[in-house]
Amino acid sequence: MPHFIQEPKGSNNGNTLGKILAFLPSSTDIPENHYFMESFTTMSDSPYVIEVTSENYQQVVIQGSMQVPVLVDFWAEWCQPCKMLMPLLSKLADEYQGKFIVAKINTEEQQELATQFGIRSIPTVKLFKDGQPVDEFAGALPEPQIKQFLDKHIVRESDNLVAVAQQHLLQGDADTALQILNQALEQDPGNNNIRVGLAQVHAAMAQVEKSLEILDALPADMQDEPEVAGLRGHLFFDVIAAQSPPVAELEARLSADENDSEARYQLAAHNVVGQNYQAALEGLLILMQKDRQFGEDAARTALLTAFNLLGDDPLVPRYRSKMMSLIY
Repeated sequence: MPHFIQEPKGSNNGNTLGKILAFLPSSTDIPENHYFMESFTTMSDSPYVIEVTSENYQQVVIQGSMQVPVLVDFWAEWCQPCKMLMPLLSKLADEYQGKFIVAKINTEEQQELATQFGIRSIPTVKLFKDGQPVDEFAGALPEPQIKQFLDKHIVRESDNLVAVAQQHLLQGDADTALQILNQALEQDPGNNNIRVGLAQVHAAMAQVEKSLEILDALPADMQDEPEVAGLRGHLFFDVIAAQSPPVAELEARLSADENDSEARYQLAAHNVVGQNYQAALEGLLILMQKDRQFGEDAARTALLTAFNLLGDDPLVPRYRSKMMSLIY
């Protein structure tokens, strides 16, 4: 059992929380005899912050996370970074109005729980959804980073508007999608999912520079998300194809000269835009094999971009393996 340095602590004057049901969103439907009707002890003025012990851990964290995400904060009285983090979590819990609950676990008093989760440093914060830990961070992060962490897991009302906009976009109605997303951004300017949607709409409207401008302004931790990386991939090939001759002309050039690297590269871009992905990957692989000097290994860069675009498509591992065999 890990030992956490013990320092003198005053008495715990936590308030009694009548019913945790009161701090769930009003749309949450919980039977009257549900465990949430029980009382818990809070550790702050916020009704969304609960002191957790081994006795109520199952109810608050495991069962509670079946209803809303539960942010479990492992802390101790002697830990100064913990005391910096605690008011931030409490403030955000109030701002989000029950869309998540903060569960505070004192590692000195609840060493069994600290051992169960292998806590070696504090503060450590774990987020639970559907009874399972799904994400975590360590240290006293600044408020903007904590918000970014939370927003990956908490559904916001504006996300529903994003979903509606995406349906319009799929139906070819980019103008309505743009209108809905701009409305959503006015209502919830902190939701970066809206900005990703706006970038998608501008890309569909062939406004490549505007789309890239929006993507570039996204936080660093969103840049590698599949949706963002995939859109960047599409835009990468869109630009190349838009600046290239027509497909028929490129095919004629390759027929006349199979070593025409530029034609092969541009044809691959057209194939990506036309969703003929296997032909695109095959062409880029041939170019990489024939002419690594073209565009400072442009074929390899384009292959990696295409892999990001395709995500978990079965073509990716097959052609990644072929690419690696050429490198090594």
